[in-house]
Amino acid sequence: MAEKLFADALAKSGTKKKIQVFSTGLSAVEGDKASDNSVTACEELGLDLSDHRSSVLTRTTLQNASAVFCMTESHRVLINMYFDLPEGAPIFLMREFADGNDKELPDPFGQSLEVYRECRDRMKDSLPSLLAWVEKNL
Repeated sequence: MAEKLFADALAKSGTKKKIQVFSTGLSAVEGDKASDNSVTACEELGLDLSDHRSSVLTRTTLQNASAVFCMTESHRVLINMYFDLPEGAPIFLMREFADGNDKELPDPFGQSLEVYRECRDRMKDSLPSLLAWVEKNL
């Protein structure tokens, strides 16, 4: 959902920057389809996830990324631990730049459609602050 939401917001933002958006997972199974609840939650906003396939985070992906946005602090810790990244690597929480103290986005995997909708909406709420960061820093 994050990849599709961010790519859509970026396309609608009018930015002149050439930015590729893609998602990976720490425990993803390479090539899996998006969950039915992810597909439905995105369809409700007119976004199509039917062709999405999961991919696993790799060192090469991290080395080629200008920035990484993850859902939880534990994701950020694990990324740094697994890949032994230099201090100050550009890894942020997706909601890091949004107003408020609630910075984490718990993974909705395996939960109800309502939980997916809530996660989707919180991702959507973070997009203006992410777009502002991208415009300023990339």
